[in-house]
Amino acid sequence: MITKKRLLASAALAMLAAWTLAQAAGQGTMAPASSGPKFGLSLDDVAKTGTPRALPALPAAIRARADALFIDADDVGETRALLVLQGGELIYERYGAGFGPRSKLISWSMAKSITAVLTGFLVADGQLSLGAPAPVDAWQRSGDPRGAITLRDLLHMSAGLEHVETGDPVWQGDTVEMLFGDGAGDMAGFAEAKPAAAQPGEVFNYSSATSVILSDIIADTLTPSPNPDARRDAMRDFIGGRLIEPLGMTSLTPEFDAKGTMIGGSIMHATARDYAKFGEFLRNRGVVNGQRLLPETWMRFMLTPSRNDAGYGGHIWLNRKRPAGVTPALWPDRGPNDLFACIGHQGQYIIVSPSQRVTIVRLGVTRDDQFPALRRHLADLTESL
Repeated sequence: MITKKRLLASAALAMLAAWTLAQAAGQGTMAPASSGPKFGLSLDDVAKTGTPRALPALPAAIRARADALFIDADDVGETRALLVLQGGELIYERYGAGFGPRSKLISWSMAKSITAVLTGFLVADGQLSLGAPAPVDAWQRSGDPRGAITLRDLLHMSAGLEHVETGDPVWQGDTVEMLFGDGAGDMAGFAEAKPAAAQPGEVFNYSSATSVILSDIIADTLTPSPNPDARRDAMRDFIGGRLIEPLGMTSLTPEFDAKGTMIGGSIMHATARDYAKFGEFLRNRGVVNGQRLLPETWMRFMLTPSRNDAGYGGHIWLNRKRPAGVTPALWPDRGPNDLFACIGHQGQYIIVSPSQRVTIVRLGVTRDDQFPALRRHLADLTESL
């Protein structure tokens, strides 16, 4: 059984990586991304022509720090896309061989922050409540301790559910089992069936399954139908009207399981420019073109340290010191406290530093042993701006 799971996990990851690379390479390297609402002057202007417009001259020190993310591949892994925006204006854009402005690249866990924003829209609409028990049918039996889990607990990764994010070996982790194993047909059902291992709000336990539970809650809120097509259509319409169209993130492509539940913890695709639009949306605290789409109270919630891990907010990473012995997600000793990031497997980053008026997108493939060097390079780049 172990051998079967190992082969299944390895094959699934390899196929997904190959499919992602083929999707990206098939987009072409120099064609413009689709246009959308302006963020500063840059992303719209770059998209209007068949070749990128001339970017402003950068100080040599900044350009060297940015270029190092491509040059030092042996240390930091393969960088496929790097964008830097300052004050809403694109000041640096570079792609690895075979990739370009139209290349759709996988989000991995950056998707979690998108799921948090979608949850925030429904809370703002009065259809969900942050502090109320999460509306999950499987937890509503009398005496079930999971019935006390709130949306806040889920968003803070403190639901108390049994979960192993990364197994050793990898195929023994719940995330691989959910995405590629026996749980793949009904990911929310797999995640929601996990027993309580701690009291809600008691322990921080990073969990991609938790984000799938949130996706299931969103779909159930949008439509009463259990039909997979109806669930997918409802979610796509919601994302399109509330996020994609207002931000101009026209390349954003979420993936769904067989039950029609969005894989909101790990598998979305978009161009680097569209990930940058999402970062700018967060930097502007939910405002686009002078119009507030997300309440300030929700942004404040997302960016406030959670009780059990100050380096994590509401489904987003914060530049704060984490508990003793825990690997840092960002660089709290070197950057401002208001810096935050959406972070994904293999080194996907949307880094936002509001006090510097900076948004950085880095997409690529980084091994676990290369992460300390990648964090140093990203900290160097951020510090130089």
